[in-house]
Amino acid sequence: MPLKFAFPPSVDADTRLLILGSLPGDASIRQGEYYAHRGNAFWHLLGDVLDEDVRGLPYAMRLKRLKARAVGLWDVIESAEREGSLDGSIRGAELRDLGLFVSRLPALKAVAFNGKTAALHGRKQLGSQTGLTLIDLPSSSGAYASLSREKKAEAWRTLRPWVA
Repeated sequence: MPLKFAFPPSVDADTRLLILGSLPGDASIRQGEYYAHRGNAFWHLLGDVLDEDVRGLPYAMRLKRLKARAVGLWDVIESAEREGSLDGSIRGAELRDLGLFVSRLPALKAVAFNGKTAALHGRKQLGSQTGLTLIDLPSSSGAYASLSREKKAEAWRTLRPWVA
């Protein structure tokens, strides 16, 4: 089974909201971009939260716009074996040290988990962090089809209070 690695964080000292996924999928890894698969609604959902269409922007500009709005991105898993892109196929996950990481973000107020796998691993590490609001979101993945995009968007809009 192939070993896959996550990307570096996209954060800065002004990050107030950190969105954590599980581990980039194959399309993202190939392109070197968070949420690159065309079926993943992440950029659409986040654009709705920001009230700004970020989908059409070049990737580097998307990250720049997120930082300007005090939003950071990262993943809870550093590396894992996984055939394909589904979280259910993750084996031997090497987790990040999220407690240490968030302690270095002075403006951080909330951490949102993009999907159940991110929430499971992230909450185990951050549940005792006082002062942080932890938010479980429905996965933006197209593979999670039991919720409509509008229902997902409704849940994701709960992030608006932490966006600059």
